[in-house]
Amino acid sequence: MLLTEMTPPPGADSVALLRARAGAARRAACACLLAVLALLPAAGLLADRAGTAQQALPPAVLSLAVFLAGLPALAVTQAVWGARAELLRRRERELYGVARSARLWPLTRPAVALGWAVTLLLGCTVPGLFRAAGRDALAGTLSWVIETTAMALTAAGAVAGVWLLFSWAKEAAGMRTRAGRPGGSPGDPWDPGPGARPQGTAALWACAASADVGLVAARAHLWEPSTGLVCALLAAALACAVVTDE
Repeated sequence: MLLTEMTPPPGADSVALLRARAGAARRAACACLLAVLALLPAAGLLADRAGTAQQALPPAVLSLAVFLAGLPALAVTQAVWGARAELLRRRERELYGVARSARLWPLTRPAVALGWAVTLLLGCTVPGLFRAAGRDALAGTLSWVIETTAMALTAAGAVAGVWLLFSWAKEAAGMRTRAGRPGGSPGDPWDPGPGARPQGTAALWACAASADVGLVAARAHLWEPSTGLVCALLAAALACAVVTDE
């Protein structure tokens, strides 16, 4: 009897649906993070290179809009991703006694935490953009808001850091115990495994991440790309992370 003609094991259809939903949530969260990390430094670079205060105002407004809209978008997409991933792991443990985890899964939490830290650091530079654009009153208001919320962000970051270290250590220990087991879920012949994913997807994510790193490094004055190259890196990051990913 062919594999496709066999009756699927109990729960196989639900696990497949949960995996698809978790994958979609992961892609949305990663695309949102990469888009925010591309737009913020690119807008800041364009504002710094503006010849007049009037020319510096639109990139400053864009930076503020991206920062204010990006924070809740990051929180929502990553919360959905975490909830769906946890639901999938719980269901896999119920059916197979073990949850399938990617080899680099323990590295996702530090990577997301780093993305949040860089986003907040870039957001702290927004008042300076408005000050350079001649909007001192607005820049002062933004600086006051950032200063008054710094203590709350510090406390929340400390709590999140402790939880991050605990969950990372727990997942890393679980990965060592599963090192000798196959990559797919035990007893699930319908699990295509990691090799069934499109090969070009990883390259697209790598290109988007590389473009983001280049833009953030330029914003940190580690190198000085031309304005045209900044726009090209921004377009590449958005295209690879948002447009071309399926």
